[in-house]
Amino acid sequence: MKVAIVKYNAGNIQSVIYALNRLGVDPIVTDDPEELNKADKVIFPGVGEASTAMRYLKERGLDKVIPALKQPVLGICLGLQLMCKHSEENDTECLGIFDVPVQRFPHQENVKVPQMGWNKITHLKEPLFKGLDTESYVYFVHSYYAVLNEYTAAQTDYAVPFSASLHRDNFYAVQFHPEKSSEVGEQILRNFLEI
Repeated sequence: MKVAIVKYNAGNIQSVIYALNRLGVDPIVTDDPEELNKADKVIFPGVGEASTAMRYLKERGLDKVIPALKQPVLGICLGLQLMCKHSEENDTECLGIFDVPVQRFPHQENVKVPQMGWNKITHLKEPLFKGLDTESYVYFVHSYYAVLNEYTAAQTDYAVPFSASLHRDNFYAVQFHPEKSSEVGEQILRNFLEI
Protein backbone atom coordinates (compact mmCIF):
# COMPACT_ATOMS: atom_id res chain seq x y z
CA MET A 1 0.00 0.00 0.00
CA LYS A 2 1.33 3.43 -0.96
CA VAL A 3 0.75 6.05 1.74
CA ALA A 4 1.67 9.69 1.09
CA ILE A 5 2.11 12.33 3.78
CA VAL A 6 1.49 15.88 2.58
CA LYS A 7 4.62 18.00 2.95
CA TYR A 8 3.79 21.63 3.68
CA ASN A 9 6.22 22.99 6.25
CA ALA A 10 4.06 21.95 9.20
CA GLY A 11 5.78 20.21 12.09
CA ASN A 12 5.21 16.77 13.58
CA ILE A 13 5.58 14.72 10.40
CA GLN A 14 8.35 12.54 11.87
CA SER A 15 6.17 11.11 14.65
CA VAL A 16 3.48 10.25 12.06
CA ILE A 17 6.12 8.41 9.99
CA TYR A 18 7.23 6.42 13.08
CA ALA A 19 3.62 5.53 13.93
CA LEU A 20 3.04 4.26 10.38
CA ASN A 21 6.34 2.33 10.45
CA ARG A 22 5.09 0.51 13.56
CA LEU A 23 2.07 -0.58 11.48
CA GLY A 24 4.35 -1.90 8.72
CA VAL A 25 3.90 1.07 6.37
CA ASP A 26 6.78 3.07 4.87
CA PRO A 27 5.16 6.34 3.73
CA ILE A 28 6.51 8.94 1.33
CA VAL A 29 6.52 12.65 2.27
CA THR A 30 5.72 14.82 -0.74
CA ASP A 31 4.20 18.03 -2.03
CA ASP A 32 4.12 16.64 -5.59
CA PRO A 33 0.49 16.58 -6.85
CA GLU A 34 1.19 13.53 -9.05
CA GLU A 35 2.57 11.52 -6.10
CA LEU A 36 -0.42 12.50 -3.95
CA ASN A 37 -2.86 11.46 -6.67
CA LYS A 38 -1.13 8.08 -7.13
CA ALA A 39 -1.15 7.19 -3.41
CA ASP A 40 -3.64 4.68 -1.97
CA LYS A 41 -4.01 6.80 1.18
CA VAL A 42 -3.06 10.40 1.95
CA ILE A 43 -2.31 11.78 5.41
CA PHE A 44 -2.43 15.54 5.97
CA PRO A 45 -0.86 16.13 9.40
CA GLY A 46 0.46 19.28 10.96
CA VAL A 47 1.41 21.42 13.88
CA GLY A 48 1.71 25.10 13.12
CA GLU A 49 -0.19 28.22 12.14
CA ALA A 50 -3.09 28.27 9.67
CA SER A 51 -2.27 31.26 7.42
CA THR A 52 1.39 30.26 6.90
CA ALA A 53 0.36 26.70 6.11
CA MET A 54 -2.33 27.83 3.64
CA ARG A 55 0.16 30.13 1.90
CA TYR A 56 2.51 27.16 1.35
CA LEU A 57 -0.35 25.00 0.02
CA LYS A 58 -1.48 27.74 -2.41
CA GLU A 59 2.05 28.39 -3.68
CA ARG A 60 2.26 24.73 -4.74
CA GLY A 61 -1.32 24.40 -5.99
CA LEU A 62 -2.12 21.92 -3.21
CA ASP A 63 -5.16 23.98 -2.19
CA LYS A 64 -6.75 22.64 -5.41
CA VAL A 65 -5.19 19.15 -5.33
CA ILE A 66 -6.17 18.07 -1.78
CA PRO A 67 -9.95 18.75 -2.02
CA ALA A 68 -10.03 16.88 -5.37
CA LEU A 69 -8.40 13.67 -4.03
CA LYS A 70 -10.57 10.56 -4.44
CA GLN A 71 -8.77 8.12 -2.11
CA PRO A 72 -9.14 8.16 1.71
CA VAL A 73 -7.52 11.29 3.20
CA LEU A 74 -6.81 11.78 6.92
CA GLY A 75 -6.21 15.25 8.35
CA ILE A 76 -4.49 15.47 11.74
CA CYS A 77 -4.60 18.50 14.11
CA LEU A 78 -3.82 21.54 11.91
CA GLY A 79 -4.72 19.26 8.98
CA LEU A 80 -8.31 19.04 10.31
CA GLN A 81 -8.52 22.81 10.74
CA LEU A 82 -7.20 23.49 7.23
CA MET A 83 -9.81 21.09 5.79
CA CYS A 84 -12.52 23.37 7.21
CA LYS A 85 -13.90 26.52 5.59
CA HIS A 86 -12.36 29.31 7.66
CA SER A 87 -10.13 29.64 10.72
CA GLU A 88 -10.16 32.49 13.22
CA GLU A 89 -6.37 32.02 13.41
CA ASN A 90 -5.18 35.11 11.49
CA ASP A 91 -8.56 35.20 9.67
CA THR A 92 -7.59 32.41 7.27
CA GLU A 93 -9.66 31.04 4.39
CA CYS A 94 -9.02 27.30 4.34
CA LEU A 95 -9.73 24.39 1.96
CA GLY A 96 -13.49 24.20 2.52
CA ILE A 97 -13.76 20.39 2.39
CA PHE A 98 -15.92 20.70 5.52
CA ASP A 99 -18.20 23.75 5.48
CA VAL A 100 -17.36 24.40 9.12
CA PRO A 101 -15.74 27.31 10.98
CA VAL A 102 -12.67 26.91 13.21
CA GLN A 103 -12.72 29.07 16.34
CA ARG A 104 -10.36 29.88 19.20
CA PHE A 105 -11.22 28.44 22.60
CA PRO A 106 -13.10 31.07 24.64
CA HIS A 107 -11.26 32.74 27.52
CA GLN A 108 -12.49 31.12 30.72
CA GLU A 109 -11.08 31.07 34.19
CA ASN A 110 -9.36 27.74 35.00
CA VAL A 111 -9.22 26.79 31.30
CA LYS A 112 -5.70 26.78 29.88
CA VAL A 113 -5.24 27.47 26.17
CA PRO A 114 -3.86 25.61 24.34
CA GLN A 115 -5.50 22.39 25.46
CA MET A 116 -2.47 20.19 25.98
CA GLY A 117 -2.78 16.61 27.17
CA TRP A 118 -5.15 13.66 27.31
CA ASN A 119 -8.90 14.03 26.93
CA LYS A 120 -11.71 11.63 26.15
CA ILE A 121 -13.53 11.35 22.84
CA THR A 122 -17.21 10.39 22.78
CA HIS A 123 -20.04 9.85 20.24
CA LEU A 124 -17.67 7.77 18.11
CA LYS A 125 -18.70 6.87 14.55
CA GLU A 126 -17.23 4.17 12.35
CA PRO A 127 -15.15 3.44 10.36
CA LEU A 128 -12.34 5.47 11.97
CA PHE A 129 -13.30 4.49 15.53
CA LYS A 130 -14.19 0.85 14.91
CA GLY A 131 -13.39 -1.36 17.89
CA LEU A 132 -12.79 1.49 20.36
CA ASP A 133 -14.50 2.12 23.69
CA THR A 134 -17.12 4.85 23.61
CA GLU A 135 -14.97 6.97 25.96
CA SER A 136 -11.39 6.52 24.77
CA TYR A 137 -8.58 8.90 25.71
CA VAL A 138 -6.37 10.59 23.10
CA TYR A 139 -3.69 13.29 23.11
CA PHE A 140 -4.50 16.90 22.13
CA VAL A 141 -2.40 20.05 21.59
CA HIS A 142 -4.46 22.93 20.13
CA SER A 143 -5.90 26.40 20.69
CA TYR A 144 -8.51 26.27 17.90
CA TYR A 145 -11.35 23.83 17.26
CA ALA A 146 -14.02 22.94 14.73
CA VAL A 147 -17.56 23.50 16.02
CA LEU A 148 -19.97 20.59 16.29
CA ASN A 149 -21.69 20.02 12.94
CA GLU A 150 -23.26 17.43 10.64
CA TYR A 151 -19.82 15.96 9.82
CA THR A 152 -18.78 15.42 13.46
CA ALA A 153 -17.57 11.82 13.86
CA ALA A 154 -16.36 12.15 17.48
CA GLN A 155 -16.59 14.90 20.03
CA THR A 156 -14.68 16.20 23.05
CA ASP A 157 -15.43 18.74 25.74
CA TYR A 158 -12.82 21.35 26.69
CA ALA A 159 -14.28 24.75 27.61
CA VAL A 160 -16.95 23.93 24.99
CA PRO A 161 -18.04 20.72 23.22
CA PHE A 162 -16.25 20.52 19.86
CA SER A 163 -15.51 18.17 16.94
CA ALA A 164 -12.67 15.81 17.82
CA SER A 165 -13.15 14.21 14.40
CA LEU A 166 -14.86 15.00 11.09
CA HIS A 167 -15.90 12.73 8.22
CA ARG A 168 -17.32 13.52 4.81
CA ASP A 169 -17.12 11.10 1.87
CA ASN A 170 -13.44 10.05 1.52
CA PHE A 171 -12.22 12.78 3.89
CA TYR A 172 -11.52 12.02 7.54
CA ALA A 173 -9.93 14.29 10.11
CA VAL A 174 -8.99 14.24 13.79
CA GLN A 175 -8.12 17.21 16.02
CA PHE A 176 -5.98 15.06 18.33
CA HIS A 177 -2.71 13.30 17.55
CA PRO A 178 -3.27 9.57 16.92
CA GLU A 179 0.50 9.14 16.50
CA LYS A 180 0.91 10.22 20.16
CA SER A 181 -2.21 8.51 21.53
CA SER A 182 -0.82 5.08 22.46
CA GLU A 183 -2.89 1.98 21.57
CA VAL A 184 -6.04 3.99 20.85
CA GLY A 185 -4.23 6.15 18.31
CA GLU A 186 -2.61 3.11 16.74
CA GLN A 187 -6.05 1.51 16.31
CA ILE A 188 -7.38 4.70 14.68
CA LEU A 189 -4.47 4.76 12.20
CA ARG A 190 -4.95 1.04 11.52
CA ASN A 191 -8.68 1.64 10.90
CA PHE A 192 -7.82 4.41 8.45
CA LEU A 193 -5.37 2.20 6.58
CA GLU A 194 -8.09 -0.47 6.28
CA ILE A 195 -10.72 1.89 4.82
